[in-house]
Amino acid sequence: MTNPQNIQQTGYFSETPFGHLMQKRIHKVLLICSGYDAFMLDEDGRIDEQIFNEYVSLNLRYPPHFIHVETSEEALEVLGSEQIDLVITMLSIGGMDPFSMAKKVKESYEKIPIVVLTPFSREVSVRMRREDTSAIDYIFCWLGNADIMLAIIKLIEDEMNVQHDVEEVGVQAILLVEDSVRFYSSYLPLIYRIILTQAKKFMDEGLNEHQKMMRMRGRPKIMLARTYEEAIAIYEKYEDNLLGIISDVSYAKGGVKDTEAGIKLARHVKERNKYMPFLLQSSNRSLEKVAKDLKVAFLYKHSSSLLRRLKHFINKYLAFGDFVFVDPSNGQEVGRVSSLKELQEKLFQIPDESLFYHFQRDHVSKWLNARALFSIAEVIKYLKVEDFANLDATKRFLFDTIANFRYSKSRGVIAKFYRERFDEYLTFTRIGDGTIGGKARGLAFLNLLIKKYDAIHAFDNVLVTIPRTVVLSTDVFDEFMEVNELYPIALSEASDEEILKAFVKAHLPERIHGDLYKFISIVNKPIAVRSSSVLEDSHYQPFAGIYSTYMIANNDEENIVLEQLCNAIKCVYASAFYNSSKRYMEATMNVIDEERMGIVLQEVVGQRHGDVFYPTFSGVGRSVNFYPIEPEKAEDGTVNVAMGLGKHIVEGSASLRFSPKYPQKILQLSSTDMAVRETQKNFFALDLKSSSFHPSVNDSVNIEKLDLKTAEEHGTLRWLGSVYDYNNHMIRDGLMAKGLRLVTFANVLKYDAFPLAPIIQKVMEIGQKEMNQPVEVEFAVDLQVPQGQPPVFYLLQIRPIVDSKESITEKLEELEPSDTLVHSTSALGNGIIDDIQDVIYIRPESFNPANNTKLVFIIEQLNAPFHRNHKSYILIGPGRWGSQDSWLGVPVKWTQISAARLIVETGLENYRVDPSQGTHFFQNLTSLRVGYFTVTPSIGDGFVDTSYLDSLPAEYEDEYLRHVRLPSACTVKIDGQKGIGVVLPPGYNAAKNEEFPLEYSIE
Repeated sequence: MTNPQNIQQTGYFSETPFGHLMQKRIHKVLLICSGYDAFMLDEDGRIDEQIFNEYVSLNLRYPPHFIHVETSEEALEVLGSEQIDLVITMLSIGGMDPFSMAKKVKESYEKIPIVVLTPFSREVSVRMRREDTSAIDYIFCWLGNADIMLAIIKLIEDEMNVQHDVEEVGVQAILLVEDSVRFYSSYLPLIYRIILTQAKKFMDEGLNEHQKMMRMRGRPKIMLARTYEEAIAIYEKYEDNLLGIISDVSYAKGGVKDTEAGIKLARHVKERNKYMPFLLQSSNRSLEKVAKDLKVAFLYKHSSSLLRRLKHFINKYLAFGDFVFVDPSNGQEVGRVSSLKELQEKLFQIPDESLFYHFQRDHVSKWLNARALFSIAEVIKYLKVEDFANLDATKRFLFDTIANFRYSKSRGVIAKFYRERFDEYLTFTRIGDGTIGGKARGLAFLNLLIKKYDAIHAFDNVLVTIPRTVVLSTDVFDEFMEVNELYPIALSEASDEEILKAFVKAHLPERIHGDLYKFISIVNKPIAVRSSSVLEDSHYQPFAGIYSTYMIANNDEENIVLEQLCNAIKCVYASAFYNSSKRYMEATMNVIDEERMGIVLQEVVGQRHGDVFYPTFSGVGRSVNFYPIEPEKAEDGTVNVAMGLGKHIVEGSASLRFSPKYPQKILQLSSTDMAVRETQKNFFALDLKSSSFHPSVNDSVNIEKLDLKTAEEHGTLRWLGSVYDYNNHMIRDGLMAKGLRLVTFANVLKYDAFPLAPIIQKVMEIGQKEMNQPVEVEFAVDLQVPQGQPPVFYLLQIRPIVDSKESITEKLEELEPSDTLVHSTSALGNGIIDDIQDVIYIRPESFNPANNTKLVFIIEQLNAPFHRNHKSYILIGPGRWGSQDSWLGVPVKWTQISAARLIVETGLENYRVDPSQGTHFFQNLTSLRVGYFTVTPSIGDGFVDTSYLDSLPAEYEDEYLRHVRLPSACTVKIDGQKGIGVVLPPGYNAAKNEEFPLEYSIE
C-alpha cells in the first residue's frame, strides 16, 4: 500500500507495471462460417482494424489473426496444424453440425474455448434448448453489430488474465450476472464499447507515447457469471476490486432455476458493502419495489430504452463518464470533472463537506481506478484527514500528487480527413468510426465481389460497378440523437409528422458539415440518401424497405444542396422511429433502442432529361425462382425490370419478369392481350427542381410519375420499347411503327443490345456462392451514356433471401403422403402458411366438366366473405382453374377466387389436364405469391385426403362442392427449390384462428 505521508515527504510514486498486465492473449481465432458471414462480421476490415488498433495501442506486436474456414472438415485440419486460441462457429456450417464438432474438438483440445455465434430468433432458441451444448463455452447472439466479435475476444481474455492483473496492480472489474444469451449478447458489446472508449481517454494520461499505449492494459475487466454460485465465487474473490455488479433476478441456484437468485445476491452484497453499486434487471416490473427496498438500482428488461438506461447506470454509478460532486445534504451537484486535469484544477473549489463525503465512500478512488490511475487511486482510498493539519492541507497534497500526472495537450478523437482525400476516383468511403450498417455493408460486399471476380468484367464494352458512395457511420447518428436529446420524442407515441419536425429542427454534428460540402462539390449527379441501420439487410433479419430513402437534386447552388442533404439525412434518421418502424421492431422481437442508423449517400444512376433524372431501367434479381415455368428451374432465378427508377418495382407496379437463363421466354408477352394489359404504362423519375424537395414523411415528395410518351421524347424508350399494331393485332419490336407503345425490353432481351441476362445471372451466381444461400440483388442500368463511353451496369444492393416465411428446414420429401391432407411433388411457391382453417373443394364423385360453368357463381359467393374478412382458404378441384375453356376447368376469373391462398388442381382417372402455367392466371399466382399444387392421385402422383374432408361437417354443401372448416388451422409448407408441397392436418399446428361470420347467401 502506498503511504500518503511517504509521498508527501519524498515526492516518489512507484510506477504501475502496466507491462505485466494482459499477458495471456488470443493470438489465432478459427472462424467457421460462410464467406458472407465472415464478411459481415469483419465489415470489410473494420473488426480487424478495431482489434489491430487496440493491440497496437497495447504495445503488442501481433494482433489476433483470423483463420476462416467454411466446413467442419477444414476446421479440424486447421486445428491439427495451427496453434488455435479460440474457435468461433456460426450455426450454419458445412459438414457436421457445430455441436457435434465442438465435442470432437474438446476431445483433443480441451483448453480451447469454443463460442457459437447465432442469429436471434424463436426457431434458434428452440433448437438450442434441444441441442447438447456441454462442449460449448459460450453462446452469443449476433444482432447485426460487429462489435460482438471484439466483445467475445475481450471477455475470454479478461477471464484468462483477471486473477493475475487484480493481484498485480489492482485492476478493477465489473461483474455481469446473466444467463440469457439474448441479453448478455446485447450488454457485453455495450459495456466493452464504454470501457474501450474510456480507455482511449485515459491513455492520454501517459507522459509519452509508450506510457499511453501501456495504460490501455489497465482497463477494467468484465466477468460473466451465469449461475448464483459463479456470481458468489467471483464476488468473494474480487470484492475489493469490483466497480459494481449488474445482475438478472432469475437464474440457476443449486442447479435449479431460482426466481429470486438476483435478490439473494443483492442482499448478500449489501450486507458486506452497502456502498457497492448494484443493478437488478428483470422482465418482471413489479420487482422494482423490491430493488428500492434493497437500495439497489432496477432496470426493466423490456424497456424500449433498455441499453440507454444501462449505459446511464454504468456511467453514473460504475465511475465512468464525468465525476459529479454533490452536496450530501440535498444531493445537488456542486462540481463536475471529466479528467484528472480538471480534478486538479477544481480541487479547491469543491466544498469540504462534498469532498469528505465522496472520499469516505471511495467514490473518487473508484473513479480514478476505472481510469487505470491506480497509484493515485490508492493514495486517495487510504487517505485520512487526520494525517494532515486540516482539509486544506489534504487538498494541497492531492493537488501536488495529481500534478505528477499532468500531461501534454490531449490528442482527442483521431479524425479522418475525408475532405482532403475524397475525389471522383474513390468509389466507397466512410465518415466516422462506428459501424456502417447493413445496406452499406451489402454495398461494400458488392464492391469486394466486383474486385474479386474477373467473370464480372468479362462482358465486352460494359462497365460493372457500384455508384459513388459515402457512408455516415452510426457514431454520427449516436451523436445526433444524444446532443439534440431526441430519444424522448423518438421513443414516444408521437405522430410521424411530430417526430419528423423535431428531427429536422435538430442539428447534425458540426464536424461532418465540411465532409458533406466536399462530397457535393465532387459529385455532379443527384444524391440518394438511404438508410443503413445495423439491422437492415442483415444476414438473418429481413429489415429491407422498412426505412425511408430520399433523393435530392444536385444543382449549382451548393448551399441549397447542403441544406437539403442535411434535411434528407435527418428525415432518414427520423424514419427509424416512425410508428410503422416501431411496430415492425415489435413484430421481429427487436428492441428499438438497439437500432443505430448509418446513412448511405450515393450518386443516383442515370441521366438528366430536362427537369427530371432517371436511369434507363432498374431491376431486382432473385437467385431462386419459386414459380418456374417449364423449362425453367427454381435454381435459374428470376428478374424483374422496369424503365426508370426502381421505385416502380418496389411498389409492386407492373414490371417485366423473366428468367435470366431464358430471357426470351416472358410470360407477360406470351399473348398480345396480356402484353397490352400486363406491361409497364408509366415510370418514375426524380424532379430536379430544387423547390420540389422539402422534409416530409413521404419520401417520394420529389418523385414524378411520367408516361411512355415522355420516355420516347427523352430517347429512353428506344432501348426498351415495342409497338402494339392495332390493325393487325400484333406486337412489333422497335418504335418505327404507329400504335400503342409498350415496354417489352425487346432490344435488350431479344436482340442483345445490352447483355443484361448474362450479367445478372453471373452476379446472382457469385452472390449466392459467397453468401451460401439465395440472394436478392438490386441494380440499375444507364444506356444513355456520353458517346465513346460504355454503358454501365450499377449494382445497388445485395441481401440474402431470409424471410422466415420462406425458410423450409424440414425435408418434406420424407413425409408420408398418407400423413398429410394434401401432398404434391409438383408445387409452386415457397414458405409456410399456418393460418388457414377452411377448405373449398369440388366433390370428385359428382364432378362433370359440363357443370363447370355453373360452379363459377357459387364459388364467387363463397369467396366473398373470405375477401371481406381478410381470411384465406384452400381451393381444390379437378382441371385447370381459371381456364376460359370450361371443359378444361372451372372458368373463374381471379377476382372470384381472390381469397384462395393455396390452389390445388387435381386430375381424375378419366380427366387429366395440363397445369395452369403460361396464362394470365399464372401471372397472378406469381405476383400475389399464392401456393399452387398439381396432383393426380389416380396415377400415384400426389395425394388428397378427400375422405377426411368428407367426414367434416359442411359450412356449405350442394351436389357439386363443399366448404368445410377444419377443427383448427392447418399448415401449408412449400419447398420452392424442390417443388414439394404439403398440407399438414390440424394436429401439426396448435395455432387457433378466431371465428368469423360467413355471410353468404347462394340462391
